[in-house]
This record gives sequence, structure tokens and C-alpha cells, in this order.
Amino acid sequence: MLKRSIPLLAAVRSSASLPSNSLTLHNLLSSPNLHLQTLLQIHALILTSGNSTNPFFTSKLVSLYASSRRPDLSSLLFSTFPSELHDAFLWNSIVKVRFSNSDFNAALRLYRLMRASAFPPDHFTAPMVVSACAELLWVCFGSCIHGDCVKFGLLSGDFVAVGSSLMYMYCKFGLLCDALKVFDEMPLRDVVSWTALIVGCVRNGEFGLGLSCFREMLCVGERVNSRTVDGVLQACAGLAALQEGRCVHGFCFKIGIELSFVNMYSKCDSLEDVVLAFEELAEKDVVSYTAVVGAYARKGLSAECLELFRDMMVSGLEPDGVFISCMLTGFVNSGSIADGKAFHGVILKRNFLIDTLAGNSLISMYCKFEQLGIAEKIFYNMFERDTESWNLLICGYGKMGSYVKCLDLFREMYFRGLGAVADCNILVPVISSCSQLGALSLGQSVHCYKLKNILPNDATSVHNALVGMYGRCGRLDLARSIFYGMSRDVVTWNTLIATYAHLGYSNEALSLFDQMLAEGIKPTSAALMSALSACSNIAALHCGTQMHIYIREMGLECDVSVCTALVDMYAKCGQIKTSREIFDSMPVKDIVAWNVMISAYGIHGYANEALEIFKEAERSGLKPNGVTFLAVLSACSHGGMIEEGKNIFARMSDYGIAPTVKHYACMVDILGRSGNLSAAEAMVLSMPIKPDGGIWGALLSACRALNNVDMGEHAARMALESDPENEGYYTSLSNMYGSAGRWEEVGRIRGLMKDRGVRKRAGWSALELDGRVLIFTVGDISHPYSESMPLLLENLCRQMEASCYNIENELSFIISSDIY
Repeated sequence: MLKRSIPLLAAVRSSASLPSNSLTLHNLLSSPNLHLQTLLQIHALILTSGNSTNPFFTSKLVSLYASSRRPDLSSLLFSTFPSELHDAFLWNSIVKVRFSNSDFNAALRLYRLMRASAFPPDHFTAPMVVSACAELLWVCFGSCIHGDCVKFGLLSGDFVAVGSSLMYMYCKFGLLCDALKVFDEMPLRDVVSWTALIVGCVRNGEFGLGLSCFREMLCVGERVNSRTVDGVLQACAGLAALQEGRCVHGFCFKIGIELSFVNMYSKCDSLEDVVLAFEELAEKDVVSYTAVVGAYARKGLSAECLELFRDMMVSGLEPDGVFISCMLTGFVNSGSIADGKAFHGVILKRNFLIDTLAGNSLISMYCKFEQLGIAEKIFYNMFERDTESWNLLICGYGKMGSYVKCLDLFREMYFRGLGAVADCNILVPVISSCSQLGALSLGQSVHCYKLKNILPNDATSVHNALVGMYGRCGRLDLARSIFYGMSRDVVTWNTLIATYAHLGYSNEALSLFDQMLAEGIKPTSAALMSALSACSNIAALHCGTQMHIYIREMGLECDVSVCTALVDMYAKCGQIKTSREIFDSMPVKDIVAWNVMISAYGIHGYANEALEIFKEAERSGLKPNGVTFLAVLSACSHGGMIEEGKNIFARMSDYGIAPTVKHYACMVDILGRSGNLSAAEAMVLSMPIKPDGGIWGALLSACRALNNVDMGEHAARMALESDPENEGYYTSLSNMYGSAGRWEEVGRIRGLMKDRGVRKRAGWSALELDGRVLIFTVGDISHPYSESMPLLLENLCRQMEASCYNIENELSFIISSDIY
């Protein structure tokens, strides 16, 4: 291109239209708004006039080519210029070309060549290369350039820009202390350096320090600009410092700086100030509308959000992804699914751009409204998905119990080559789905994936999920291995304690709870509930009482879940009176608390009290659920309240609750206890759902009690077809044959159990001695070690003022309620 321009300029020169002396060339290069063609002509004139080796003209051409969006010509000119004629001005020009075009790598490479050519940086070079290091996050290189600045005295003079750029760099690195040191060492400071410090503090989350710097800036009399105030407003927003923000607002009004304060007031959650600041704006844009909508959305004021959206449409503005996201958040917070769907329809009808942010917000809204079908359609119709898109739908599947779909979507994500972007937020619901499905092999595969794709050190949530998954799948060895090899938080302790309690390792759960307290970890409500559940499982009254004292000291007596666990613990430890006292003292009771109290009376045989609690729950306006009716029916069954049980069962339809197999099992038991086996059998045969082993087992128990062998044989046959490994059915059938004197059938049933590998599980009992829970497992008396067991238990029971019974060739004991 340069060669093609030479004949044209030669013709121009021959007509004396352009002079060629240095002053004229300087004036030509200094002309404003030079077009590329004119610049090429001037360049040709410089070449033909013998000024091609002039560093000044070359530097100007380098800069002008870059301004004409031809940095390639700038680089070509610089590379063809003799290196021995390079000067600082030329180096600065070519570094600026690369820096201005965001080619930070090239700018730093040129800086290295400049230093290798023995040219020192000056106050023009340093700010550019320092900022390039900041953009690339090259800490070491930036520190070296800082050393060059100190070496060549660029920080000791009036070069404020150098110090300001160094402060910006260190703040970008997250090294705020180093930025403060640079600021303290600067002999002169201007508004740029103060602003760089304030903005740097805000970017690093040190909002309070940013406000302190602003106060000091005002004290020394330094003027402020709009960029300074903008950083201060961000600090006020980050701290939600409403009063300070109002002071800054008044200060800006006083000195005449016009800014939008809507976003600051929105972050401070001051809706009144947001509206006032918004109304004062002379020109409203999408950003200001978004700030106001965000304030309304956080409070769930969906009607106000819609009104503002209408005003925005009237003004001719179109919403962007951020605005749409704020609107959808408002619908979620207000729980208005109808408004959310209507707004979605408006978006589609008006063909607004649904970018990734808006699409993710739609998926999030529908997942929270449990509309997973619509969320799926949006997900698969998105033009571009990011990690958040996959994360939202995977989490939605996990929360809604669609565990198989959760795993399938993660598998699809992996096979699409997106496995490398899976983070902790995605892995946690995936591992939890494996846990719920009992899919140990899949869970181990996800664990291997986690190990292969090294996650950040703060992946504690993933480790917690793995502990829970392995524990739920019965691999306590692996759960413990992860637990003791990781950085633990309170959730980690909660997870393993709950796992122990769930699997029946109650003593281990209590021991781990004690270890947690010994290490100074403050237990949460979840940990206390798991520990109380362990106490309930083994009737560890002493431990439960100690936890109750701890709960009282921690001020958690108003926690509904914790109090409910206490009610359950005391009831299962035989302290029904204490259980009722805690229940009555609860300021707020949810449906779970009422259910636990009803069940407590039921298991103790206080059917009348259970019914009274049920009626009281109805009077309080609380709607009972299926568990409530199951607890009442169970109480009626244990208390022999036949008619009341029938009435309760009939009332389920009043609340729109369909009976489950467990409700039918209770009714069969009630009818059987009343001696009405025909009605019990008729109910089983007329059930709208297929009866399971529990239903037939209840009928079998009733037949055994009433010696109805024929019906009992049919019930036993159906029960064993449903659950052939349940030893209870064999035992009930054998006992029924024994009561009828059919000993051959008894022997046949025992032989059948042996052939099928079904063994009767040993019973167990527990008592508490000196604060320690002793558990005794007692099998058949014919066991060689069981001859001395009755004497041992009798002696222990005497010490505990308990009674000992030998019933049907098996041993059990009941501890009196006053000892409990």
C-alpha cells in the first residue's frame, strides 16, 4: 500500500501542491481528523523527502495509524524502523498502540524489548504496562514493573499517574494492603489517586475502608468527581448504609454533581427513597427502571413491578435480561405464579430478547413454582446455556424428587463435553439423588469425577453430600473416611450424626455429638434433632435430659423443630407427662408437632387423650394431613376404640386425603380387634389400591388372636407372596397353628423358614445405668449362652427397680415409668 501511494504523492509534489520541509510535515501530522488515505500520502511524502529515519515523524505515524484503526501498519512501520534510532517517544507510541487495542500481551512483550534495549520507562510508559499487568492478572510481572518505577524514580516526583496505576493494579490483584502502601508512599495525591483507592477498596469488599478513605479525602480538601462519588455510593450500597448514603446524596446536591442514586437506595432496601430518587431523574433508562423493579421484587410487590413495566413500555424502552430477571424474582417472592406466566406470555408475544440470564430466571421461577415441565421446555429451547442453566434444572429435579431425571440430565451434560464446568452447586444435588435412590455405584462414579476434576478447596458441600450418600447406602466406612479426611463444618457433623441415627447406630450418633461439642462446634437445630432421635431410639433418657438443658441454655426452646424432637424423645422414653408439658409450652405448633403428640399418646395407650389432641388441632384451624390421621387411627387401634376409629377413617375424605395402605392396615387391625374379621377381610378385598404385606399381616394377626385358621392361612399366603423374607409372618402363622394344636404345621413352617434362610431376629431391650445405656439382645432360650441371661437381667432389673418377665420361651423386661 505504501508503494502504491508513492506515485500519487510524487505527482502531487511535482505540482508543488505539498511542501516537504520538516515544519510543514509536522503541521500535516498534527492536522485533526486525518483520513487513512491522506495519512498514507503524508507517509509517502515523508519517505520521498528523506525524513523516513526521523523518530518523531515515525512515532506520530505509529499513533495516527492506530487511531485510523490500522494497528497492523503501526507495527509494520515500527518493525522496519532502524532499531538504533529508537527513542523513548517511539517506544511509548508502539506500546500505546497495543495497549489501546487491548492487546495486553503484545504491550508487555514490547515493554520487555524496550528494557532489553536499555530504554528506561517514563511516566507515560509505566501506567500503560502496569494496567496491562492488572488486566492479565500477572502479579509477578507487575511487581517487577513496580521495581522499575522505584529504580527510575517514577514515584518520587510529580508523576501521580504512576502511583495511581500501581494502586489500581494491586487492587485488581486483590492485594489491597500493597495498594495502601503505594498510596502512603506517594508524595503527591490527586483526585485520580484518591478515586483509585476508594474504588479499589470497594472492589475488594472493604466498603467501610472505602468510606473512611472518602472522609479523609474530604478532610484534606481534595476535590471529588463523579467517579469518586460513584465508588462511594457502591460502598454505601455494599454496607446497606442508608444514613451514609443520604449524606452523600446531600453532598452531591450541594456541590452540583448529578448522579443516579436509585441503585444505592435499592441496595439499602429503602423503597421510599428509591421511588423519590427515581422520580427526580430527568432521563430514565433501563438501568434506573431495573433498580426500582429490583427493590419492589425483593419485597414481593409484583403489582408494583407490573405497573412500572407498563410505564417503561409507554416510554419506548425495551427490557433487557437483567430487568426481566428482576421482574421474575418479584413473582417468585410474591408467590404469584399466574402473574409470572402472564409476564412470560408478554415476553414471547412482543419478541423481547430472552438471553441466557433471562432464560435462567425463567427456569428458576418455574422450578420454584414446581412447574418442571415448563422449565424443561425453556431449558431445551434456549439458544445458549451456561453452567447456571444446567445447575438450575438439575437442582430443580433434585428438590422435586425426580432423582432419575436429575442423574440423566447430569449424564447428558457430561456427554456434551460440559463436564469440566460442573461445579459444587451441580454435584451436590446429583450426589443427593444417588443417595435417595440408593445408587451406590453411581454415587461412587460421581465421587471419582469429583476427584478427577479437582474442585476448589472450599468444596465442603460436596464432601458433606458424599458423607450422607455413603452413609445412606450402608458404607459407613467410606463415610467415616471422608469425614475424618476433610475440613469439617457444622453441616458435616450434622450429616454423619443423622446418618448414624437413621441407620440405628444410636450410641455412635451420641458419641459423635459429644465429640462435636468437645471440639467447640456449636450444634445447629438439625444436629440436636438427630441426637434427640438417637436418644429416642435407645430410650436414653439421661442423655436426652442433658440435651434438653443444653437447648434451654442456648435459647432454642422456641424452635418448633427442636421442641417437637423433645416431645418425641420424652414420649419414647416413657415420660409422657413431660412430653405434654413441653408441647403445651410451645408458642407455635406446626402439623408435625401435633402429629408427634398424638402418636405419643397412642403408643402409650392413651387413645382418649390422642383423640382430644386431634380435636384441639382441628379447633386451632390447622389442617390435618395423612400422618395425622394415621397417628389417630393407630391410637384408636391400640386403645380398642372401634367406632371412633371408623369415624376418623371416614372423615379423611372431608380434608381431601386419600387413604394409603397404612391407613387401611390400621382399619383392618381395628376391625380385627373388634372381632369383625369378615368386615376386615371385606375391606382388604375392596381396597382401591393393591394391598401389601402390611395389610395382610394385620389381618393375619387378627386371625391369630381369634383363632380363625382358614382366613389366617389365606392372609399368611398373601402376606408371604408380598414379602417372603418377613420373619414376622412366619412367626404369626406358626403361633396360630400352635394355638390350634397343629404341631405338624408348626414344624413345617419352621422348616420352611430354614429352607428359605429366614431367621427370626433377636429382640433387644435397653436400660440406663449410671448415665450409660445398656442394650441386651435376647434370642431363643435354647441358645447355649442364654441360660445365665435371665439371672443377669433379673439382678440388673432389681437394681433399677424393674420387673422381669419370661414370656413364650423368650425374655423381655419392662422398666417401670418412675425409673424412666
